[in-house]
Amino acid sequence: MKSKVTLKELVGTKIIYAVLLVCYYWMWARQDWHEYYVVIQNVVCVFTVVFFAMQASRIRKYSKEEKDEMAVQNLRRADAVSLKIMMIATIIIAFACGVTFLNGQMAGYTLVGLILLLTVIRFIMFSIMDSKGV
Repeated sequence: MKSKVTLKELVGTKIIYAVLLVCYYWMWARQDWHEYYVVIQNVVCVFTVVFFAMQASRIRKYSKEEKDEMAVQNLRRADAVSLKIMMIATIIIAFACGVTFLNGQMAGYTLVGLILLLTVIRFIMFSIMDSKGV
């Protein structure tokens, strides 16, 4: 990849990190076992190593490039909104656990699902803000 690394690309790849988090949580928290789980685990592990190696080179290249200050400001705004969404959702999940609507395993799945959803929302918000030049 010889192209310039953009902040939008780096924010978008956070979605892949969140998907990997969901996969690893599923591997840790599942209660059953099937023979094909070994294949899934190996594929996820190999993909993780390859993806992290590729990302390390892209991040190193991005750190050497000139930063787009408007994009950085838009990312900070998107992060501020995302933090507020995460705080509200975490309080709701904690309340649901407290009044026993959710057990521990379901709370974990809800939290990692929330992280995945939040990374997608963050990317969409950042993309809209960045394209409009807000």
